[in-house]
Amino acid sequence: MSAARQVVVEADGGSRGNPGPAGYGAVVIDPATGEPLAETAEYIGVATNNVAEYRGLIAGLSAAKALFPDAGDALRVHVRMDSKLVVEQMSGRWKIKHPDMKPLAARAAAVLPPSSVTYEWIPRAQNKHADRLANEAMDAGRDGRQWEASASTAALDAPARTVTAPPPVQGPPGDQVAGAARARAALAAARGAADTLFPVLEPGAPDTTAPAAPAPGQPSATVPEKSGTPRQSAAGTPETGWGSAPDLGAPATLVLLRHGETALTPEKRFSGSGGTDPELSAIGRGQAERAAEHFAALGTVQEIVSSPLRRCRETAAAVAGRLGLDVRIDEGLRETDFGAWEGLTFGEVRERYADDLTAWLASPDTAPTGGGESFAEVAERVAAARDRIVARYAGRTVLLVTHVTPIKTLVRLALGAPPEALFRMELSAASISTVAHYADGNASVRLLNDTSHLR
Repeated sequence: MSAARQVVVEADGGSRGNPGPAGYGAVVIDPATGEPLAETAEYIGVATNNVAEYRGLIAGLSAAKALFPDAGDALRVHVRMDSKLVVEQMSGRWKIKHPDMKPLAARAAAVLPPSSVTYEWIPRAQNKHADRLANEAMDAGRDGRQWEASASTAALDAPARTVTAPPPVQGPPGDQVAGAARARAALAAARGAADTLFPVLEPGAPDTTAPAAPAPGQPSATVPEKSGTPRQSAAGTPETGWGSAPDLGAPATLVLLRHGETALTPEKRFSGSGGTDPELSAIGRGQAERAAEHFAALGTVQEIVSSPLRRCRETAAAVAGRLGLDVRIDEGLRETDFGAWEGLTFGEVRERYADDLTAWLASPDTAPTGGGESFAEVAERVAAARDRIVARYAGRTVLLVTHVTPIKTLVRLALGAPPEALFRMELSAASISTVAHYADGNASVRLLNDTSHLR
């Protein structure tokens, strides 16, 4: 038997409109050197983001197989994608319900023996090579041509790679699975009402159903979702209210601190997880120090968990230094990836990508231009992060240093509020909100957008 031949496939797909002009890209990588062995991309016409992502996966697996046609069962492929949907469905952890996805998943599964392929979700920032290829393909389609490998510059923008085995799941057994399951069930139930919850607006037309369009970083809406699974009574109905249960013990108290200002904050520019990852400004550093003084005076914070983005890590470090605590990083707390809109104002996006912006405002399932992240996807990963943290720190007070979208999502889910509730929340830089989570799955919002420590 020949020795196993191992390669890595990174794949991506995008749609400018969802559905709209779409394309995919994939690269096959030597895991020993990090060097690309093959690239493929294609403009596929009008399609959704998910269809394009699956097409990218199929193309990447096919390219890996074509490179080593004689390897047979000895070929091992590790797929890395920033599509949580594709990774979880192909790994067998999520059911495939959408009729357009089932044949694509079957095609992907048929390229190589299932035992030869493993899957790993990665942040979009680590999938830039495939993302560039997908955007090159979409650009080519816009110009009436197909992508050509000889003209590609995607490899020049690819980050240096260190390919390792997928990290083990952290936290109590089953907490991520349970959280994701609840999120998916609620999302599926909510999508039937999407047409009424997210009316389509013509560009420039006044919105009579909600306040003016939100500033960048202030999400327009997400899909409804339960904050947890309440304890069942003997009669089989969920018990809520003051007299619903015996003493459940101290809740996990999540203190939600938005990061301090960056240079982009006062200009109200889209600043998510797919852009330049700006540092705190001088004003932002001062806000972080005042927050640190506030928490040091209270003496209640026992743990600190932060988004991986620099502005949050710097804010968290200021507090941790005063409290003598370590900072844990949770990828689920990062801000929305705003795709091609990163660094732009809302007005600039409306001017350049009017149709994409209209579609994005109309549906939580639509991602920003260039393969960004939809608010439905954000809600799923934030809910999963919440469940991990609540399970790990039951009965403790945890400071979560994060961003506008995750904080608003956590508050909305705790309230069991509809998506339009997000229009009625304001979150200032370095503001504090608090949500308590009890053992039966119920939650209580105790504070929202407190900035008294900054005065």
